[in-house]
Amino acid sequence: MKYLPPIQETSYLSAPLAPQYRQIMRIFFNEYERMRFQLYKEDVYEILKRYDEYEEYTMEQLKSDLESLVKWRNLTPIQDPKKVFTIEDYKNKQFRYSMSEYAVEVERMTVSLENLFMESGSLSMNFFVRIHSALEQAEHMYGRTSREINEWWRNLQEDFKRLNQNYQDYLREFYSGKADKVLKSLEFIQRKDLFTSYLREFVKEMQINSSRIEATLKSVSPSIEKSLLELVIKSELEIPHPISEHKSSLESSIRENIQGKWYALKHWFISHDGRPSECSQVLEITDEVIRKVIQNAALIVQLQNWGISRKDDYKKFISLFLDCEDINEAHKLASHVFGIQNIQHFKVNDTRSTDSINSSVYDEQPSECILKPHTRTYKPRIDKNGFEIKTMEKLVRRAAYLKQIEEERKMVMKYIQNNKLDIASVNDRIPASTRMTLLKWISAANITVSKRGKTEYGQTFKLVKYDETCTLHCEDGDMEMPRYIFEFKDSQYV
Repeated sequence: MKYLPPIQETSYLSAPLAPQYRQIMRIFFNEYERMRFQLYKEDVYEILKRYDEYEEYTMEQLKSDLESLVKWRNLTPIQDPKKVFTIEDYKNKQFRYSMSEYAVEVERMTVSLENLFMESGSLSMNFFVRIHSALEQAEHMYGRTSREINEWWRNLQEDFKRLNQNYQDYLREFYSGKADKVLKSLEFIQRKDLFTSYLREFVKEMQINSSRIEATLKSVSPSIEKSLLELVIKSELEIPHPISEHKSSLESSIRENIQGKWYALKHWFISHDGRPSECSQVLEITDEVIRKVIQNAALIVQLQNWGISRKDDYKKFISLFLDCEDINEAHKLASHVFGIQNIQHFKVNDTRSTDSINSSVYDEQPSECILKPHTRTYKPRIDKNGFEIKTMEKLVRRAAYLKQIEEERKMVMKYIQNNKLDIASVNDRIPASTRMTLLKWISAANITVSKRGKTEYGQTFKLVKYDETCTLHCEDGDMEMPRYIFEFKDSQYV
């Protein structure tokens, strides 16, 4: 990858004293446009003093600013020997300053940026026509002079460049913040039809002309395409260039530039490598803009209609329904007032009063359905009710729980004999809670190195495992397991 060094000539645009530097460079640029290429510092100082902001600006400040611009290579100092009359004048070095080539292009860029939104884009069809006409002349370039070939190539690229730039500038306006405000304003409704017709005409003409250009590009064979590009490269090389130090790489850079421009033009109209062409993407963006314009206009009209009160209309409809003699007349009035296009069908899982398929919904009892809005900020209404004191209920539950715990403790403790609990000696059919207690003790002791554990009742024990199995009889079934013996240290268990 080619190394891209920093551009020192743009430093004055973001320096702390950028307003002063830019004003000085703008003076040089304006004089440059008037074919006055060299200025003395006195000339610059005289023009600066015309502005109210520079009334207190001194010549010493100007000298310092000019030195900074010279250091950044924006200005090139040229010593003027004609104005040297004394030794002191020679020591002061009277200079004339001229803009460097980089500085001229930077100032042109700043002027373009300042007038960026003053020049609006357009969707002209003439570029498509000229590009198509130029591509049809491609096969007839053989035998032409280098000047004619170069002129043909430059006109083709200029039309393609302006086409690409104009549609980007025009469509960019629809995605800016100012465009969103305009599209949502009431005044925009009057111009909606103008925008949509303009965009639709562009889409229609673009579809026709882009298809012709695509067909013309596909008809050019690779050999003709290669020969044509070689003719263009040859015509470009025949133009004398004053920069001799880049002569060795001049041909490769020109070849790369011309081939890149040709393939950019070709891929703009023809799909490649599974990617859609730029032309098709422009059509999609334009369709989206048309939808956006129509949608915004519809929303504006809807917002206007929201402010209209229909209270009197509803009262009139209610009185008409009350005057109906029977349900059939009410049906006729409903079809006239609401219309068939406003009917909505809802499917609900509700129990019907009859399973007959011939019965009408009007023959059944009405049902109520609670509708909730589909918004994130919706919160269901909470009814404010009092609370009741449940102290006695909690005490009863606590006593029942403690009683259950005590019964489970007694059930386990009765199997402990002589400070030992042998699983194999348990012959009764124990409840599931007792089994869970024993398995919990075994699991707690097995995870320790010393095979010791502590019960929830405070006793410590040592777990001993034998190489034999036993059967533990439970109320919900029998469980075959290794034989374990719990050896307790405490003497009180009950």
